[in-house]
Amino acid sequence: MTSATRSAPTPYLRALWLMALTVGLMLAQAVAAQNRPESFSDLAEEISPAVVNITTATVVERGAGPMPMVPEGSPFEEFFEQFRDRMPQGNGGERSRRSSALGSGFVISEDGLVVTNNHVIEKADEIEVEFFNGDTLAAEVVGVDPKTDIALLRVQTDKALPFVKFGDSDTAEVGDWVLAMGNPLGQGFSLSAGIVSARNRALSGTYDDYIQTDAAINRGNSGGPLFNLDGEVVGVNTAILSPTGGSIGIGFSMASNVVKRVVDQLEQYGETRRGWLGVRIQDVTDDVAEAMGLEEARGALVTDVPDGPAEKAGMRAGDVILSFDGHEVSDTRELVRRVGNTEVGKTVRVIVNREGKTQTLKVTLGRREVAEGAVPAGQQNQQEQSGPEKMDMFGLSIRPLNDELRAQLEVGPDASGLVVTDVDELSAAYEKGVRAGDLITEAGQKQVATLGGLEDRIAEAREAGRKSILLLVRRAGEPRFVALPLEDE
Repeated sequence: MTSATRSAPTPYLRALWLMALTVGLMLAQAVAAQNRPESFSDLAEEISPAVVNITTATVVERGAGPMPMVPEGSPFEEFFEQFRDRMPQGNGGERSRRSSALGSGFVISEDGLVVTNNHVIEKADEIEVEFFNGDTLAAEVVGVDPKTDIALLRVQTDKALPFVKFGDSDTAEVGDWVLAMGNPLGQGFSLSAGIVSARNRALSGTYDDYIQTDAAINRGNSGGPLFNLDGEVVGVNTAILSPTGGSIGIGFSMASNVVKRVVDQLEQYGETRRGWLGVRIQDVTDDVAEAMGLEEARGALVTDVPDGPAEKAGMRAGDVILSFDGHEVSDTRELVRRVGNTEVGKTVRVIVNREGKTQTLKVTLGRREVAEGAVPAGQQNQQEQSGPEKMDMFGLSIRPLNDELRAQLEVGPDASGLVVTDVDELSAAYEKGVRAGDLITEAGQKQVATLGGLEDRIAEAREAGRKSILLLVRRAGEPRFVALPLEDE
């Protein structure tokens, strides 16, 4: 018998091979079927009792609107008095009307805590919660957080209510199935399905962390839950992106990990209590990183340090925050969220890059809500030295700050720096947003008050091999770092 004859497969072996292949294909299809459920009916039946419709009513006083102004003694004065006297009167002496709005929400505890959006119940005089079984209960506001658009309500009931739990929104991955439930366009309870389209979206808020989904979300869905397939809430449906006002498959739900922290504080305190570091910051761009000699463009660049926790810990303008409480900081958005989510009064380690070296500062956080109206730190006054009155560089016309310019710019007597009096619109400085009236207070992370001082900083940057120089520019008291190229000079 030849070797070729011995290696040839028998009909029996071929049959076994085909059977194994068939079984493998069937298993693959079964796995795919598990990932793509044929129906959400069982899950919908489980979660529906905890989802609610919310109706609000607001009394709008007609007297609050504009009324005709008639000069005293005018021949029309008596006519308008008679007209007002004939108008129907409300309890307050002015005719009023009721305005209503619809939204959604969900129950998170058997004793009646309900989560919704702040914009659903804002300025409402009456709030009514309708449950899936048709029961309705009046609700009172426990607390609201406009920054995340979250509100916590409570209804009074003698029986245990069905409720849902928050899930971990950090585990929601792009492509995962999600379900949105609520009261779209006032049509009553409705379920829509889709996937997670994107994560960590920011719209306009300081603490934004939205899950983007193509599950249909329309007006009236606001405040309703976004569920994963385990029946856990991973988001609160808040906004849509649409040129028509209807769903086009771009909806946004505030991530549950953000909502849960807010809800816990609202339940405990009736308000939020966020950590406060006490700095003004901006992102580290590539040109800023090069101007500062940083190896990579990451972290949060401190532009100002008003009186507060960071100032007491020794932080300075020009520091780059690289780590906060053991977590690396990639950009300003991440730092703001981590600080806001940290307990008020906690002492944390903050690692900064200062003039090319790292330093560790211990900062005891304050409370942001208390410090919201804090006044920015004033600039240290520097003794003005004699020198030229005007200089053109970087496409800018620059003059030292004097009493006349102080009056024009409305800055205090302690302010110091160099005033931009004109900007070439073809210059890099103009492209980066520098405008006439801006005040340059630092160059190369050192304070400047004279043109000679600015020239010294430029010379130091060139000697260090820098391609650009970092300027701290203030406009109406607001600081911002700008990196301008040296090769243009």
